[in-house]
Amino acid sequence: MELGKHIREYRTQRGMSQEDLAARVYVSRQTVSKWGTEGV
Repeated sequence: MELGKHIREYRTQRGMSQEDLAARVYVSRQTVSKWGTEGV
């Protein structure tokens, strides 16, 4: 399973937005967006 897909599934299963996840891992929302679209 590719990382971006795994990250999207993790977020959606927990009802988290990209912004929520970004705050939890101390990165920008744009970084989370990039992670979620890599390899798509």
